[in-house]
Amino acid sequence: MRTQVGIIGGGPAGLLLSQLLHLAGVSTVVLERRSRDHVLGRIRAGVLEQGFQNLMRRAEVAGRMERDGQVHSGVNIAYQEDRLRIDLEGLTGGKTVMVYGQTEVTRDLYAARDALDGMVIDEAADVTPHDLESDSPYLTFEKDGAAERLDCDFVIGCDGSHGISRTAIPADRLQTFERVYPFGWLGVLSATPPVNDELIYARHDLGFALCSLRGPGLSRYYVQCRADENPQHWSDERFWTRLKTQLPAEVAARLVTGASIEKSVAPLRSFVAEPLRWGRLFLAGDAAHIVPPTGAKGLNLAASDIHYLSGALVDWYRQGDSAGLDSYSQRALARVWKAERFSWWMTALLHRFPENEGFGDRIQRAEFDYLMSSKAAQTALAENYVGLPY
Repeated sequence: MRTQVGIIGGGPAGLLLSQLLHLAGVSTVVLERRSRDHVLGRIRAGVLEQGFQNLMRRAEVAGRMERDGQVHSGVNIAYQEDRLRIDLEGLTGGKTVMVYGQTEVTRDLYAARDALDGMVIDEAADVTPHDLESDSPYLTFEKDGAAERLDCDFVIGCDGSHGISRTAIPADRLQTFERVYPFGWLGVLSATPPVNDELIYARHDLGFALCSLRGPGLSRYYVQCRADENPQHWSDERFWTRLKTQLPAEVAARLVTGASIEKSVAPLRSFVAEPLRWGRLFLAGDAAHIVPPTGAKGLNLAASDIHYLSGALVDWYRQGDSAGLDSYSQRALARVWKAERFSWWMTALLHRFPENEGFGDRIQRAEFDYLMSSKAAQTALAENYVGLPY
């Protein structure tokens, strides 16, 4: 097979890039190692920045998002019994976020690729990039037991933190930066009405909690736990008791509990790889960087990578202009590190760090009190939460 851009990974980043390039007249093939049912079965967060929403509109896949997504003009930060609403819309000149699940984003993108006869090859095994430093890179893979080859001009790695793409960059040319946090999030999905119409991030002496939602009858809740926690050790009753304890009393009193649909533990980790380009290989999304879920930046960072990369590739094919490709790594990483900083700050503000007891607890309280009293601090949080400009 031959295409212009070979994309490794059929998650939202790879599919969004494929859709945007297709609309611009650039051919792509997406190789995904899992089945489509597996990809669409992943439970992921979905707080979309304004920039991500605009990309979905550009990609002509925003219909269902516009209809079913929930626009949020504020977000809540709680510390023990105190709660502060950050007026996102008012503090940022009208910007908001939209709650719309990553699974639904992926579903919409698959449907769009199918409608345009886009080439998405699921269950492509042993994908391997070759000749990345040449002008004629190619990918090999297996499909239904047969060996296949895909020749292309560029290879885009959107295959996540454990994918093959990043490992194709020589170790002596790649720098990685990582922080692993000493806790995780125990999450429960339940068919219950949300406790609040906007997200609540809460800090308690027992640790962090988050009240999120997927729709009027579907809620997602989290509590801080050990990084190696086994979710099977948590009964629904134990989870709800812990969550109620960690929320302000006026919030806990409104909480509707029910049987869990899904229960899992998410580790927290910050990770960045540099550079994001090696020859004709470009990294995007989780293949290039990971953020803690605090602040909802993971999916949105993938979108900003695709914004830079899609524009650069279109410039190259339409005008022979390589400036965007040459500057991609630098431009994308500048935004990545700002999002890493914000996610680190939110994590440090809201979680219980056992090694920081005493002094660290007082610093967290002082930080929250400053946030309560300072419009400038609230504006800084709001600007980062709705998403910094591309």
